[in-house]
Amino acid sequence: MIAVHKINQLFQGELSVINMGLESFYKDLKAQEVDVIHMDWRPRAGGNAKMLSLLDRLKSKK
Repeated sequence: MIAVHKINQLFQGELSVINMGLESFYKDLKAQEVDVIHMDWRPRAGGNAKMLSLLDRLKSKK
């Protein structure tokens, strides 16, 4: 019950959001006049598992 109360408190105040990823989510929040910053974030190596493995191997050689 305490967790529900804390969640309810969170949404009673004004929100400030950092959006990472989908720009459409940022635009929807902005249209609702939510204080929002968009960060153009993408997974390393585009999420390609093989490329990530190669990058990790290079990183470990330092």
